[in-house]
Amino acid sequence: MDSKVNRALVGTFVLVLTTAGIAALLWIGSGRSSRKAYETYVAYFAESVAGLDSRAPVRLRGVEVGMVREVAIDAEDPARVRVLLSIQQGTPVKEDTYAVLQAQGLTGIGFVELGGGSRSAPALRPRPGEPFATIETRPSLHARLDVAAASVVGGVDRATASINETLDPETRQAIRSSAADLARLLRNGAAASAALPALVERVGRTADAVERMGNEITETATAARSAVQEARGTIAKVDDAVGRFDADVAPDVRQLVGDLRDASASLAHLTAELERDPGALVAGRAEPAPGPGE
Repeated sequence: MDSKVNRALVGTFVLVLTTAGIAALLWIGSGRSSRKAYETYVAYFAESVAGLDSRAPVRLRGVEVGMVREVAIDAEDPARVRVLLSIQQGTPVKEDTYAVLQAQGLTGIGFVELGGGSRSAPALRPRPGEPFATIETRPSLHARLDVAAASVVGGVDRATASINETLDPETRQAIRSSAADLARLLRNGAAASAALPALVERVGRTADAVERMGNEITETATAARSAVQEARGTIAKVDDAVGRFDADVAPDVRQLVGDLRDASASLAHLTAELERDPGALVAGRAEPAPGPGE
């Protein structure tokens, strides 16, 4: 009898001990021994939250500080999505903290990223009559890109409409005609530019010829001046010599001296004319201006 009682007691003890061990393992495995305290916040998003599920992480500057507890359409405003966030106590959630939807890599699984939260800002508290503090939200990168793309497309549409209104068929035809005229002008300018070097060369050769002719005329005038000066010197010498002759002895010499003096005066006049107008040697003397009544 005692043996049967001992076996029963031992069996019961083993059963109780095993049950307690299993319960302890379950309790430890469930993490209840190290449960953290969380505070609940609410955020309202005015964009699609596709990819964001309950238990999605909440991160502050890349550090996981909580999780999404609930995702639902806002009953008061169907255009918004109401998201409840469970965030660890002690996390610095300030009045200037904001929430942004993010996606993890190529998987597209969403999470909530917290930003802002300056050191001097006060901690975020629930408003009077509200159960949870409300974290402000900002558009995600995807939403901002959608808005920017829509703005660009709208601007292009408006610009196209304005151009179509401004440029009626007559204006467009005038623009095409102006463009064609400009193209012809450029082609003519190119042709003129190609012919310009030959023209410049011909003008240069003509200028060189005129310059050489002018130099020759100048040299001729200089030689004539020298001849006149020499003739005057000779005449002066002859005149002095003749003055020493008796008036009855050398009348013919005096006549010769007079002729030489006239010739010298004519040559001097010609030299002066050449100096004043070198072209007269080639083109002839200019006709005098008509007098009154002519």
